[in-house]
Amino acid sequence: MTVSLLLEMAESADPDRIAVVSDDSRVTVRELAEFASCAGARLAGSGAGHVAYVGTGGLMLPLLLFASARAGLPFTPLNYRLGEDALRELIGRLPNPVVVADSEYAESCQDSGWEVLESADFLASPRAEVGGPVTDVAPDDVAVVLFTSGTTSRPKAVELTHANLTSYVMGTVDFASAAPDDAVLICVPPYHIAGVGAALSNLYAGRKMVYQRRFDPVDWLDLVEAEAVTNATVVPTMLDRIVAELDARPRPLPSLRTLAYGGAKVALPLVRRTLDLLPSVGLVNAYGLTETSSTIAVLGPEDHRAACGSDDPVVARRLGSVGRVVPGVEAEIRNAAGTVVQAGERGELFIRGPQVSGRYSEIGSVLDSDGWFPTRDVATVDSDGYLYIGGRSDDTIIRGGENIAPAEIEDVLVEHPDVRAVAVVGVDDDEWGQVIAAVVVLRDETGADAEDLRSFVRSRLRGSRTPDRVVFRSDLPTTPTGKLLRRVLVDELRSTATEQQRST
Repeated sequence: MTVSLLLEMAESADPDRIAVVSDDSRVTVRELAEFASCAGARLAGSGAGHVAYVGTGGLMLPLLLFASARAGLPFTPLNYRLGEDALRELIGRLPNPVVVADSEYAESCQDSGWEVLESADFLASPRAEVGGPVTDVAPDDVAVVLFTSGTTSRPKAVELTHANLTSYVMGTVDFASAAPDDAVLICVPPYHIAGVGAALSNLYAGRKMVYQRRFDPVDWLDLVEAEAVTNATVVPTMLDRIVAELDARPRPLPSLRTLAYGGAKVALPLVRRTLDLLPSVGLVNAYGLTETSSTIAVLGPEDHRAACGSDDPVVARRLGSVGRVVPGVEAEIRNAAGTVVQAGERGELFIRGPQVSGRYSEIGSVLDSDGWFPTRDVATVDSDGYLYIGGRSDDTIIRGGENIAPAEIEDVLVEHPDVRAVAVVGVDDDEWGQVIAAVVVLRDETGADAEDLRSFVRSRLRGSRTPDRVVFRSDLPTTPTGKLLRRVLVDELRSTATEQQRST
């Protein structure tokens, strides 16, 4: 099955349904299909080998996603927040690209090596005759290439085939299953796998897609009310700002039924506060990776409520899990020797299934001989199948020969009433190899001091988990999707230590 077929199925089911609401545009499924067919013909006729998009998304994301599929060309939405040099470096890694860019980013993309088309001109170009598929496309052809965030290394180009993406869609939603009044608010960046997955899965389900191209919490809440939004997906930084706004100026949001969050870890106090402020909204924690075509595990609304209200510590702990793996996906947790561990034991998470790619441009496949993908995430699973993610294996702190997971300490510190956010990292040390540094954002500048926080951890964890250093910051560095940039903190702490040594 191919991405184009998802659009054809949606058109055959209900062509006059509103598919996309973006700014002042309201586009039906038939209009989207016509746009995609005409744009696909234009892209195919350009002689390009790849389609890149630089912009804030909205209608342009599903349009170019389906147009590229019809043209038989891989599609890559790029991070418009990057500087010119970084942006051009990524475009230059794509084979013979044609670049479609929103007007404010077009100049940053200019280069003699590729054609640049402005989004408005692309949309306004004359319609070609609408026909069938522009070119033959096979399920194993690459449909989308996404660059990883590169939080610890050079961004890798993940290749997702038509089969990967359609397997994800068909494994997680039923065709035309949405109610006639269902509407989803999409505010995740277009270059993130969640943005691609949302465009495909919601069209397939028959849900109106309302786009917010630039996130603002007040505008987000206004859109929920104005468009009677029933479903929404946000990243942690967005959820934090929405909750802060609701805390200050509460609103009922009667239409909203489901609010999904993911992309990075969300602190449990924020999850609990969201449940308090939106008691009639079902929360969903969705865990996935670019390489897995989006979601592979889900903690649903019933699990959230059961965990939050339970006196059973086993059930209550599940609020910090990412739920169970979705149908069609297999998961294993292996130790350093490659042996699958028992429930409750820590190891690296491996994933297998038709939606899993595990293939990179310039690198090739990293799947093992049995098709398993190494996520590089440290994880455990309980006896009931609930999956717990303990951070990246690269983030493990080795202090005096003992392996320490930062998440273990972060989960404790964030429960301190004065702590708003925290990140724990390892800093090189001549005596211990690494020492534990906790970078803390307080709710109030007059809150707890370093020794208060060290004592708080010491009272709940083994002494070897007590932070050696506590550093206060006004905020934590993150990507636009809420992923913590640990390397920035490590570099800052390393520089501070060097300056202190020079001054002694």
